[in-house]
Amino acid sequence: MEGKILVVDDERAIRRLLEKAFINAGYTVYCARNGEEALEISKRENIQVMFLDLKLPKMSGVDLCEQIRKDKPIALIYAMTAYTSLFELADCREVGFDDYFIKPVEMKLLLKAAEDAFEKLDRWKKR
Repeated sequence: MEGKILVVDDERAIRRLLEKAFINAGYTVYCARNGEEALEISKRENIQVMFLDLKLPKMSGVDLCEQIRKDKPIALIYAMTAYTSLFELADCREVGFDDYFIKPVEMKLLLKAAEDAFEKLDRWKKR
């Protein structure tokens, strides 16, 4: 499976865990610890599948998703959070997250989400 994934989380251990799992699944992985780094990577690389923590320093994951959506309207962007409320989840849908995962999340769910995302992007490209 070929594809680029962006992982954004301020917790180093989580970034490393996700990076390792996605690399083992055959993806190229870019990691950022905050929104500013993520935007730089997003502008530099053609990444269409992203996993963003909602609680980030300075810029929230919701704000980050909103920014990324402006340049990458068909990207598949997933929220990850340990803290959630219905209000926050409604915000996630409104700004353009495709789905969300509550931490701790089973790695197989994230791997399945990535696989499905790349299959969807391939279908869209063929149209």
